[in-house]
Amino acid sequence: MRAVLSRGQMRAFDTHAIDQCHVPSLVLMENAGRGSTDVLVHELLGGGSKGARVVVVCGTGNNGGDGLVMARHLLRRGAAPVVFLAGDPQRVSVDARANLDAWLGLGGELRELSSSAPLSGLVDAMARADVVVDALFGTGLDRPVGGFLADIVRALNASRGQRFSVDLPSGLDADTGVALGVAVEARVTATFAHYKLGLLTPHGAQLAGRVHVVDIGVPSALVERVGATANLLEAPDLVRWLPPRARGSHKTSAGHVVVIGGSLGKIGAPQLVARGAMRAGAGLATIASWPDAITSIEPHVLEAMTARIDPSRTVESIDAILAGKHAVVAGPGLGLGGEARALVEHVLSSFAGPIVVDADGLTMFAGRCDPLARAKTAILTPHPGELARLLGKTPADVEADRFGAARKAVAATKAVVVLKGAHTIVASPDGRLAVSPVACPTLATAGSGDVLGGVVAAMACSLPAFEAACAGVLVHALAGEAWSRSHAGADRGMLASEIADLLPEALGSSEKTEQ
Repeated sequence: MRAVLSRGQMRAFDTHAIDQCHVPSLVLMENAGRGSTDVLVHELLGGGSKGARVVVVCGTGNNGGDGLVMARHLLRRGAAPVVFLAGDPQRVSVDARANLDAWLGLGGELRELSSSAPLSGLVDAMARADVVVDALFGTGLDRPVGGFLADIVRALNASRGQRFSVDLPSGLDADTGVALGVAVEARVTATFAHYKLGLLTPHGAQLAGRVHVVDIGVPSALVERVGATANLLEAPDLVRWLPPRARGSHKTSAGHVVVIGGSLGKIGAPQLVARGAMRAGAGLATIASWPDAITSIEPHVLEAMTARIDPSRTVESIDAILAGKHAVVAGPGLGLGGEARALVEHVLSSFAGPIVVDADGLTMFAGRCDPLARAKTAILTPHPGELARLLGKTPADVEADRFGAARKAVAATKAVVVLKGAHTIVASPDGRLAVSPVACPTLATAGSGDVLGGVVAAMACSLPAFEAACAGVLVHALAGEAWSRSHAGADRGMLASEIADLLPEALGSSEKTEQ
């Protein structure tokens, strides 16, 4: 796992490096700018910068200083950088001033942008540029961008050149990933030392494009001194959580997952859950549902078993079905009627093993989290709409602060919460937060979440709830990426059953990556 920092933590990281470790701030800026130049040349100029026309738009703070370092290194590499400064040159930060003087001392030209002058010069320069560098605002921005600075951001977004952002797309909130008024839409972003929370949200990922973490010359272990808000999942984590199976393993020792779901018209969801569970390593899967639903499901299943819940003696029949089982998935396609609600409430309060709650199992508790909090071990897997209903919010509220919403859900339910979406978040009652490294649009397909529920349940047969959720989220995402690679990079068209069928490949690939 890799540390993911908030705005305040990144500020503390830099301060500790400067004040306690005695690394000069100018050295940090130099490393940041040089590393960003490496990324820009590799990603947007095909590895060669000679003759490239680059417009660098700098603010008056340290982010602008990073941009000035980039201009100097681009000049040294044979590019033709043009620097614009948004603000008064007399008001630049101390370190930015040193790099501005160096730029001017080397014969570089500085063009000033102000609220009293039109932006036509900038627009004309960007019209001829191969790359436009956004070095206006960094991690520290915490208020809406307005006035002529907002006009500059809009002009950047309208430019023909490929946009490259320094540390963060200017205007992006480092903690939430929302745009503070307006924000630059980058193709590539070079962020410094560690990922920032806002880059790992659906909106932040859309604005940042491809993100590279640039080494600024300080050991990453230094983060232990200031703390991190979350951790980014990595493929080697799967190897640590899922060691090779013993040769004497059998289907029962591999885990038995029960899927409580399905109703007339909704028989596909529990089948996808069961498929996901077995493809992720569960030895057995049983779909438990109402008799009419099971009658419709049985002709379609081969590997999974089925069990009928007797409506006249619901508690006794479900208890018999769950006896000796390792994990449960409750809700997919089950319906929202009183019988379904009573069934799920009983399972939550009585089953001693891990319970993955998804879909109807979440919606039936909209606005009242107490039944979910009664479970011994619950893992909730909501999408933003389901989480919004659970918390009495709107989906927009959830997306405006995904990390905060996940924490609120954990506090209300005492459960591990998996907030699905691009860069899915996993939050634990003990305060741990993990984030998927993957924002894979192919996963935006009906049934994808059902497969995920089965995967997490399979993992929960042998892992603690938080680790099971993390492992499930990661292998599910890797399967989506594997499908895209095998279909010429397609970003749509995948079926949920194909996610399940690619899970063994994703698990095998993670083992090879570790080796």
